[in-house]
Amino acid sequence: MLCGLGVWQLDRKAWKEDLIARLNARLSHAPQDLPPRSSWPQLHQDGEEFRRVAFPAEFLDGEEALVYTAGSPLRPDVKGPGYWVFAPARLAGGSIVLVNRGFVPPEHKDPTQRGEGTPHGIVDVVGVMRWPEARGTFTPADDPKKNTWFLRDSKSIAEFKKWATAAPFYIDQEEPMPAGGWPKPGKLEVRLPDDHLQYAITWFGLALALAGVYVVWLARRLVGKH
Repeated sequence: MLCGLGVWQLDRKAWKEDLIARLNARLSHAPQDLPPRSSWPQLHQDGEEFRRVAFPAEFLDGEEALVYTAGSPLRPDVKGPGYWVFAPARLAGGSIVLVNRGFVPPEHKDPTQRGEGTPHGIVDVVGVMRWPEARGTFTPADDPKKNTWFLRDSKSIAEFKKWATAAPFYIDQEEPMPAGGWPKPGKLEVRLPDDHLQYAITWFGLALALAGVYVVWLARRLVGKH
């Protein structure tokens, strides 16, 4: 059993290294045009997530949702608690895409404390395609009445807010930086933990130690019989 766990960790190591390589490759590409509305039903997370895109859009004035975060492993500049600001953006054809415009600390949770936070008119957005998160066992319940969510689930947010979007994804904004500095967008960096070799060595070491204990026990049994 211990050896099996060690082999499993080696398999996980290979999977994690392949994932990191694929994500780094996607995030290093130049931004491409946002896929057209007609292709959205065919888009899948495995093939499209973390793809960099660029598109012109107009943010709907006064519309946003706040998603609590304690920090982000993909945004090294976000080190403490705060909120992601999700907002609907209207594309040239009228379709709506949700955009995570960036991070705000607790003292800038209120939009009136952000200065020129919401851009007006057409904005050239550069960002990364992301898919909604799945709710875990310990994820707190959302509080829509206070405009606070605890999960980056763009679908649920859009349904409650009645933002008519058909996109299965949302956009993590990289550019442009708003005039007032908040919310703060930024580039994603892949910093996934890769400790699987250490775990594999631990499991194999435990297996070896257990085998050693068994050999000593067996040797004592055989000597005792003589």
